[in-house]
Amino acid sequence: MLNWDDPVAKPMQKPEELEPIIAEQLLNQPAAIEPGEDITLSPTPATSQKPVDPDDKRVINGHTDINQLAPFKYPWAWNYFLNANKNHWTPLDINMAQDVTDYRYKLTLEEKHVYENVLSYLTTSDILAMRNIGLAVMEKMSAPELQIYQARQVYEESLHTWTYQHCIETIGLDQSEIYNLYRVVPEIHQKISVANRRLDSIMRSDIDLTDPDELHNFVMAYIFFAAIFEGCWFYNGFSPIFALQRRGLMKGTAEQLQYIMRDEVMHASFGIRVVKQIIYEEQLKIDMNQIRQMWEEAHEAEKAYTNYILKDPILGYSAEVHMGQFQYIANRRAGQLGLSEIPFPGAEEATLPWLDEQANLRKEKNFFETRVTEYQTGGALSWD
Repeated sequence: MLNWDDPVAKPMQKPEELEPIIAEQLLNQPAAIEPGEDITLSPTPATSQKPVDPDDKRVINGHTDINQLAPFKYPWAWNYFLNANKNHWTPLDINMAQDVTDYRYKLTLEEKHVYENVLSYLTTSDILAMRNIGLAVMEKMSAPELQIYQARQVYEESLHTWTYQHCIETIGLDQSEIYNLYRVVPEIHQKISVANRRLDSIMRSDIDLTDPDELHNFVMAYIFFAAIFEGCWFYNGFSPIFALQRRGLMKGTAEQLQYIMRDEVMHASFGIRVVKQIIYEEQLKIDMNQIRQMWEEAHEAEKAYTNYILKDPILGYSAEVHMGQFQYIANRRAGQLGLSEIPFPGAEEATLPWLDEQANLRKEKNFFETRVTEYQTGGALSWD
């Protein structure tokens, strides 16, 4: 019999064994209600509040009933939630047997270095992303349709962390070493520190989003996490593993990252949409100097990280290619944000033209070797 107070404990005693114990405990307990005591409950008084007018809703600083989902003011947010559920999966769905053989017998030392450090960065980052949405952002939303998708996003970040752990455990890597890399490798630590600083600036109990300075800081942090952290660092961060996949290596890990990439693209797209809505509703003027500094800081951190993980290029992939794609994607995110200028004017073409295809999962699968990745309900989504 499952113990619901401690589900992982040993099974509880059988009911017939418990009955004498329960009876004795009940006899020794004082009565909750004295004999003859009036226990009539007063009904909760009915209210005469009007239904929520969707025109009164706001992304933040709203005053409508947060518990009333519809009518929607932001139906697009509800559609994000519906689409997110079409990409439902777990890491156990994907066959990793070949990856074990690839890692042990086929990868070069340089490729193992890339694989291990990419996993180390990603697993630390997804925990950070989960904290950002769950603890710093979601509670500030004042429309429930926004919170519902973000609740799904928190789950997805947890799922991604499980996926990296599954890969680490299946391959047989030293977990203590992999998880500690971000603390001892300066180039990985730098990226995590930049994100932590942005998170700490808004994860405060006393933050007041009616204050213009606090509001601007919140929006800048949200821009960072949506457009850079998830929109560039994550989006571009999977590509070294996809480069191995394109040579027939580590295909199980790469397939897991394809599912994660679909999630992350939606996270970035949703965050950018929310940011633009806040700017519109609050009539906020963004400081472009701070935006430029943000791109520069992100670029320098990405450059240091890239030069570390790809200090020795692997076949078909180099630090130069990686950074070229980062700049190209950064320009795309700036365009999605509607910013008046792009950060890297010279990066007009993708150096990894195949990267966008990884989010679509449109490929033939051997049913007996791996799961089918083309969902009938998934359809083709527009990732921009």
